[in-house]
Amino acid sequence: MNGTDWRFKIAHREALIGVGLALFNFVWWFGFAYGMGSAPVEEYTYVFGLPAWFFYSCVVGFLVIAFLVIVVVKFFFVEVPFDEEEEEKR
Repeated sequence: MNGTDWRFKIAHREALIGVGLALFNFVWWFGFAYGMGSAPVEEYTYVFGLPAWFFYSCVVGFLVIAFLVIVVVKFFFVEVPFDEEEEEKR
């Protein structure tokens, strides 16, 4: 094996994408939860019986992240063989 295995480059890229999605999820949640949730309770607005900050941070946030994960896995992640035998055949 000369140099770094090509699978490490793919794994590194996919790990960075995963960290990016996790950071996006945290920023989304934090922004809505503390941005809208820091007002006095009397000033809350409600969506489907839930406080708006909770609805947008947890319910909509979950749906957005689930959709993004599906799109990323379908279009950006690739299947990588783990067998060393396949590498030797190349």
